[in-house]
Amino acid sequence: MNDRYFHPESLMMSHGYKPALSEGAIKCPIFQTSTFVFNSAEEGKAFFEVAYGQREKQPNEELGLIYSRLNNPDLQILEERLCLWDEADECAVFESGMSAISTVMLEFLRPGDVILYSKPVYGGTDHFINKVLPQYGIQGHGFTNSQSEEEIVGGLKEKGWDEKVKLVYVETPANPTNALFDLDICRKVANRLSHSEKEVVVCVDNTYMGPLWQHPLKHGADLVVYSATKYIGGHSDLIAGAVLGKAPFMQRVRTLRTFLGNMAGPWTGWLLMRSLETLKVRMSKQAENTVQVADYLAKHPKVEKVYYLGHLEEDTDQYRTFKKQLSCAGAMLSFDIKGGEAEAFRFLNHLKLIKLAVSLGSTESLAEHPATMTHSDVSREDKESIGITEKLVRLSIGVEHPSDIIWDIEQALEHC
Repeated sequence: MNDRYFHPESLMMSHGYKPALSEGAIKCPIFQTSTFVFNSAEEGKAFFEVAYGQREKQPNEELGLIYSRLNNPDLQILEERLCLWDEADECAVFESGMSAISTVMLEFLRPGDVILYSKPVYGGTDHFINKVLPQYGIQGHGFTNSQSEEEIVGGLKEKGWDEKVKLVYVETPANPTNALFDLDICRKVANRLSHSEKEVVVCVDNTYMGPLWQHPLKHGADLVVYSATKYIGGHSDLIAGAVLGKAPFMQRVRTLRTFLGNMAGPWTGWLLMRSLETLKVRMSKQAENTVQVADYLAKHPKVEKVYYLGHLEEDTDQYRTFKKQLSCAGAMLSFDIKGGEAEAFRFLNHLKLIKLAVSLGSTESLAEHPATMTHSDVSREDKESIGITEKLVRLSIGVEHPSDIIWDIEQALEHC
């Protein structure tokens, strides 16, 4: 039994937790405390040395508890469990997905640097790259999934920015179009832009696939970010983010998190641990439902086009990327309704079961209008070039009975 390899979904129930340290409680309690008592002054000194990055943790050294801004049992156990899915060295949990994303960007970018990013990205990420970072002298250069390695590098060289790139940031599948980016190409670009005095880091937003269906660290990424609000949390009752990856980079992320103070609290950590126990069951059901919904939409006379990874044409670059990087088509889809904003709004306003709300990955199905909601701040030029039009509707499919979801879509389309 001791030699048995347990799958992540099995280890989500117990990994990293010792009941004997918590009065035998089968579930980890909520450690609702701000600070922790040291056994000695020497112990306190040793803990702080590691926490502040003054030295590396020694082999077999137990990292002690100091203060809940630095560490807390609920967060530590949660972070250990999240590492299992992506086979990451370390994980850091944040108060939101945007705090995870912004912390990574602030750690690896300095005034004068350039961030190379995929387009489209989530609207909040787009705003941070194009509206916030320039205020600190950091510029963004976007690329699409139709560009080759040579075209991406060439575009940077035309601006004289190839020596300035410090971070390659990729969101794949992209929100809201499901555009796929080949992570092998992204890694090659980063390697070409790196040299002995500059290492270009690759960070991937894997929120659309959750920890289950894509593992970017196996395809050249150094870091992975999640809005843990989505599939990891999965119940629309918390806000959180996570960064996972290789130890040297994670040490830097953790250190900045310590001083920005944007880690999640113990209550959020406890809720996320609860959610991880059903992650695979929930996501599997959502994916099964999405196949039926996508097939229905593809045949509907009032639907112009469906953006769903399960409908990719074979013998295309997108299909080859899908087969290489993903194990499932996921539970997110978008579609172009025939018409424009008026028809899209009529559809959204007549939904009865599906909720009109932003976010995704939760147990309930959600619908929204990216052009005027989640991606409203994206530039008009970018919206037009990457297909975020007035006729685009985004759906996050939940765990309801698929026939009920389809009935709701059908009756709402009748009003368009």
